[in-house]
Amino acid sequence: MGFGKRLRYLLRYAFFRLVLALTRFAPLPLLRALFGRLGTLLAPLARKDYQRAQHHLQKALGREANCQVLLRAHAQHLGMLVGEALWLAHAPASAILRWTRFVGLDHLRTALAQGRGVVLVTGHCGNWEWMNLALQAAGIPMTAAGRGLRDPRFDAFITYLRTRFGGQVAVRGRTAGRELLKALQQGRVAGLLIDQDVKVPGVFVPFFGEPAWTPIGAALLSLRRQCPVVVGFACRTADGFMEITLQEPFTPEGDPNREEDLARLTALLTARIEAHIRQHPEQWVWFHQRWRRRPQPQDRVWSLSG
Repeated sequence: MGFGKRLRYLLRYAFFRLVLALTRFAPLPLLRALFGRLGTLLAPLARKDYQRAQHHLQKALGREANCQVLLRAHAQHLGMLVGEALWLAHAPASAILRWTRFVGLDHLRTALAQGRGVVLVTGHCGNWEWMNLALQAAGIPMTAAGRGLRDPRFDAFITYLRTRFGGQVAVRGRTAGRELLKALQQGRVAGLLIDQDVKVPGVFVPFFGEPAWTPIGAALLSLRRQCPVVVGFACRTADGFMEITLQEPFTPEGDPNREEDLARLTALLTARIEAHIRQHPEQWVWFHQRWRRRPQPQDRVWSLSG
């Protein structure tokens, strides 16, 4: 890494630590209001991301969707995520639980009671980091899969944030699969986000009517372990709560070495994520290049029926 990049990383991190210190005792509503407003003001300056988000909204929801209203709400949501992250870094477990509304938490506890671990599947909906911490605060043994950050200082912070109340992190890479499988063997919840086009093993499945490269890690773990799967989402509600909804568990059937079984399960999980996004479109990451890879003639696009 060159000197210029190291200096930029240092200045960026120093500014972050300053903001973190200044907001340490700020209440959650104030942080949401402040950073939500900053999000709406600054989002248009990131022109490429803003235009990509607009294109993706039109692609997914149709041109009849009020994209300008959704884009503004989406920008506010992204800003609020930053404010919430600053608050989550210091908030005690009791405060996080006071601002959290669980729907279906017993579904997850019932699945855990089977003793085979649980694969928890979600997407970048609402505040997924809040979901991870709130479940830890509620006594759920979480092991979350996540991407490491280039700057080791930011990476250390995000690891701290994700493990504050006894959680674990499996960093994406060669050992992540083994770490997640070990967590399941220990009776833990392995949490995975599967709604991004990333450089991991995957398949093409429909997402808003278009083929999207989707990780198969969640399907592979659940079929290999023969453990329950729970699909869950975080959603910020109008009354200020973070609502964590956990759907009924199911134990998928299939062969972890058979592509069709992995693909059909991945298509099912992706369909559930899409259904949630359609209900709360402003709280998803529309700037992400979800349809970056396109299927080639030799690639198959899998659906629920195969």
